[in-house]
Amino acid sequence: MRKRAILITGASGEVGQALIRELAAENRLVSLDLAALPTELESQSTHVQGDLLDTHLLTRLVSEYEIDVIYHLAALLSTRAEITPEMAHEVNVEGTLGLLRLAAEQSQWRAQPIQFIFPSSIAVYGMPDRESKNLYARVREFEWNQPRTMYGCNKLYCEMLGSYYSRHYRQLAAQKPVTLDFRCVRFPGLLSAFTLPAGGTSDYGPEMIHAAARGEPYDCFVREDARIPFMAMPDAVHALVELAHAPVEALRRQVYNVTGFSLSAAQIRDRVQAAFPAAEIRFAPDLKREAIVDSWPADIDDTAARLEWGWSPAYDVERAFNEYLLPNVRQRYQRAVAT
Repeated sequence: MRKRAILITGASGEVGQALIRELAAENRLVSLDLAALPTELESQSTHVQGDLLDTHLLTRLVSEYEIDVIYHLAALLSTRAEITPEMAHEVNVEGTLGLLRLAAEQSQWRAQPIQFIFPSSIAVYGMPDRESKNLYARVREFEWNQPRTMYGCNKLYCEMLGSYYSRHYRQLAAQKPVTLDFRCVRFPGLLSAFTLPAGGTSDYGPEMIHAAARGEPYDCFVREDARIPFMAMPDAVHALVELAHAPVEALRRQVYNVTGFSLSAAQIRDRVQAAFPAAEIRFAPDLKREAIVDSWPADIDDTAARLEWGWSPAYDVERAFNEYLLPNVRQRYQRAVAT
């Protein structure tokens, strides 16, 4: 008999590790990633080290587990995606498409919707210039969906694929089939104390903090006044879980903005230097990466999530830095020196 489980793809990444810690106590987890899990998480999930694009592997997982919820986190992130855009499309789109199809078919076979939770990104937005960014201070879900990166294009298209598979898949069939339950959050930049940045264009924020804690100089690749929204990693995980738990009748859409606080690069620098007075942080803009950041909104409007499923971040900027980021990052590197 198949065992009931929650599937987490991309489980070895920043969000995946935090999500395992959040869900492991009360759920059977199956995790999938090209990389192994950290040693401290190995007992909390049945980990499969493999490729999301391996259809035989996915079929084997379905034969062994009755999957109720899929958290599909696996992706090639923005900066790396610009270096290898074709590979990014294969991982981000083809991988998502295969998993959506599998979930839709399993939903029909079981006559019960499988929940498909998908993290999207601020990268789906594309502001044409800094003037527009200044004029449209807080952007709603349906505005400026004109991404300028392969990662943003991938994420926006996958949002649409999720909507198709949950609303229209096999729409010409004689009887309307049961379809999957697709739910999506659009994240701003994420700040994590426990995992290292992994190639996102918003990673100049966490990179400043980690470099300062290691006592290394850091050249920030955007201008001092470059501004985007951020949120602390615990809030990102809670947003995914809270959306998964929301009653379906409360939801009027499938894609929701969530955010924490908006900061300029200089404001992040100031907070890091207040905590690490010896930190050497310089601004050396990379014009190509900076242009991507400039195309993202200075802030995003998460009113719909707040109204429809009670979203509210636990970490404002003060608590994010003073209670979560700075003490935990400092402890991480003090522990490394001690060992």
